[in-house]
Amino acid sequence: MNIIREESFKSVHKGKATSLHTLKNKNGLVAQVTNYGAIIVSIFVPDRSGKMADVVQGYDTIKEYIDGNGPYMGAVCGRCANRIAKGKFILHDKEFTLAVNNGPNHLHGGITGFNKVVWDVVKTSSSGVKMEYVSADMEEGYPGKVKVTVTYTLTDNNELQIDYHAATDKSTVFNLASHSYFNLAGEGSGSIYDQELMINGDFFTPTDETNIPTGEICSVKGTPMDFTSPKKFGADIDKEDIQLKYGAGYDHNWVLRHRTGTLGLAAVALDPKSGRVMEVFTTQPGVQLYTANWIDNETGKEGKKYQRRWAFCLETQHFADAINKPHFPTTILNPGEEYKHSCVYKFSVK
Repeated sequence: MNIIREESFKSVHKGKATSLHTLKNKNGLVAQVTNYGAIIVSIFVPDRSGKMADVVQGYDTIKEYIDGNGPYMGAVCGRCANRIAKGKFILHDKEFTLAVNNGPNHLHGGITGFNKVVWDVVKTSSSGVKMEYVSADMEEGYPGKVKVTVTYTLTDNNELQIDYHAATDKSTVFNLASHSYFNLAGEGSGSIYDQELMINGDFFTPTDETNIPTGEICSVKGTPMDFTSPKKFGADIDKEDIQLKYGAGYDHNWVLRHRTGTLGLAAVALDPKSGRVMEVFTTQPGVQLYTANWIDNETGKEGKKYQRRWAFCLETQHFADAINKPHFPTTILNPGEEYKHSCVYKFSVK
């Protein structure tokens, strides 16, 4: 089990110290998190024979995360995760303009989003770490000074729980998501095509050719988006389908069945060969499935060359471009309100 050395993450970035925190539980699971970007660096879980593997793609040093990490590996994305059409929105009759950093659109908070800043570590234990970041008014074009905390807890039930809280002094747009790239056979081990997924949602939000939701909420029935029963990632991913063409594979939001604000099951992933299972729970209304369609020879841990569709992301969040789609669940955070969001990755074997 090649646990990354904490010394490899000791540095200073823009005057603030970076660090790596290794969390452990009584069952031998290990998760590693850095305060740069509040990034999940590693999660080590056993297969059915007890062999441990790191199931999260990433890098070996803080320098690699700072200098690169274009794919947002393991990062907390914000102030607004996912896309905002043309980098513009109107809030209380005032138009705001954001960076356009993904084709014609704004993605994951902009040029220097929450994934590219050093968070303050405010509390640590052997099984958890709490981090805080204060985002200034008009940072990356977003109104309001926002105080954000993210807490990682590795429980003895083999869960990595992420709890987000935030408050603002002005109305703003706010939507956080964790962007870990998972491969349950072990990071860098090859294609995910034979791994299986179930998504606990009957509807999805189709997109246009720039990956912005059209505003429609469509049934998955009879489409490649139907994961209501477990199926292999590779079963439909290469089918002739306009949505798969737009996303170059899966890069879409599913509408989850549970009531927003309550912790409910979002998805279950399985690697039949190793027996590793990952259940995803969230309080959010949606989950974005992304199948690493744009990864191309990315140098990762131990010099491994990550390739297209060698991992999947299950990003629990609000729907993309919700600020410009009034009928979508709102991403507006007002003064006096508290943003609360929990996401749980639970590991087991089958």
